[in-house]
Amino acid sequence: MSRHAGGPPDPNAPPPVPEPTYAERARTLVHRARAGTLATVSRRHPGHPFGSLMPYALDGVGRPLFLISSMAVHTQNLAGDARASLFVTEPDWGGDPLAAGRVTLMGPVTPVPAEARAEARAAYLARHANASYWVDFEDFAFYRLEVSDLYFVGGFAAMDWIEGTVYQAARVDPLADVAAGILEHMNRDHPDALLAYARVLGNTPDAEAATMVAVDRLGFRLRIRSGGRLHAERIPFPEEVTSADAARRVLIQMVQDARVRA
Repeated sequence: MSRHAGGPPDPNAPPPVPEPTYAERARTLVHRARAGTLATVSRRHPGHPFGSLMPYALDGVGRPLFLISSMAVHTQNLAGDARASLFVTEPDWGGDPLAAGRVTLMGPVTPVPAEARAEARAAYLARHANASYWVDFEDFAFYRLEVSDLYFVGGFAAMDWIEGTVYQAARVDPLADVAAGILEHMNRDHPDALLAYARVLGNTPDAEAATMVAVDRLGFRLRIRSGGRLHAERIPFPEEVTSADAARRVLIQMVQDARVRA
């Protein structure tokens, strides 16, 4: 785990708040997004990276699947050099972009093998239904990025390289598909609860406002404003949460506890 801040750890500091591993966070981020930037090696300008907007789907181990035309510049680049990377950012992030999660997946991009094309087609059309209009055009084919390495950034001072095999073995967070709804609901309907979390559970008694910016099975992250200061604080759940209903129950319990302690 890489950190910008240097110096030895403080032996008297409290233990870190539990959160998913970087590999789990990377798998979840790539699962939640729908498109990224594909960088290929330019044939027209040898040695230069060429960036393309690229919708993608995922196979069962998190490898990105692309439906691309042989006439596209990026496909022609791949024919000359299969090395590529896919840059994906946290979808629907409304704050400082440098505080958002992002990941760069690296490896060769090659045609999907014949025995895997039906699965790739089903996965891609499930995520990009409009592609049904051109999926059978003769110049289109499915390609797959064989993830050999990736670099994950989870926000300020949280970043590291992840081996492709570790990424593929990681699981998508069980709240991945409902997280956006939880965030919207809490920020729209329960600002007082978020403020209670920040003041009591987030150790910021002078907090003036708080926004929930991320949630996963082990806890959530708040962006807290107090005076002229804006910072992030992770709050752990008292138990692992694996559904929207469980999250609702635990969040109610937590705000009740926070108000008792206030």
